[in-house]
Amino acid sequence: MTAPTRIVCLTEETVETLYLLGQEHRIAGVTGYAVRPKRVRAEKPRVGAFTSADIPKILALSPDLVLTFSDLQADIAADLIRAGVEVMAFNQRDIAGILRMIRLLGRLVDCTDAADALAQGYESRIADLTARPPAHRPRVYFEEWDSPMITSIGWVSELIDIAGGMDCFAHLRTEQAAQNRIVTSDQVIAAQPDIIVASWCGKKVRPEKIAARPGWADIPAVRSGRIIEIKSPLILQPGPAALGDGLDALIAAIAVKETQA
Repeated sequence: MTAPTRIVCLTEETVETLYLLGQEHRIAGVTGYAVRPKRVRAEKPRVGAFTSADIPKILALSPDLVLTFSDLQADIAADLIRAGVEVMAFNQRDIAGILRMIRLLGRLVDCTDAADALAQGYESRIADLTARPPAHRPRVYFEEWDSPMITSIGWVSELIDIAGGMDCFAHLRTEQAAQNRIVTSDQVIAAQPDIIVASWCGKKVRPEKIAARPGWADIPAVRSGRIIEIKSPLILQPGPAALGDGLDALIAAIAVKETQA
């Protein structure tokens, strides 16, 4: 099989993976959200956002493969398929899926060994962290969006555990649709999180607004001021960023309580 030479990536995690594999020369176009590595914004043309894409611009790049993610890009994928473009749709929602994506993408671009090594590096670190469980696991409420309040998607919930915390809403981690991970203010108050971690995609987190929500003054995380933002490109991207810098950011956030206890 001949590896594709002109790939358009409509989500950021495949962009970062190809750069890490040394295959950035194959990338013909990227999503506007691609920021890792930093040089991608200067090197590659942007052809869309997440739920929207400039189909004529993509077609003008003459791609031999377009990489998409999830049902939210199903209409974009369908338009490209009708235009005769080959499309690969990934749908990873947990850590195992992220590792599988890395390995599959490596096979697609004839970099199987490099992709295996990349995935194994993440696996080894996760295994090391899980082999040393903390004596105390603070309760963590992760907020993916504020209105409505949406809590952790699968890989984020898993990373909270690996980082030494306990996700207050871990029972929702297998819910694929965001609408099924909506929580109420009363549920968060009842959960009594020790730490609140927020990551609002495309919008700056306002800790003071979170703290001022009615009834939240008595939440331990609010009383102690442990409301922490993690930038969305680090944690809400189901790829290398989440397993690397995203995990590091969660470890740092969760360690705050441990240090001050």
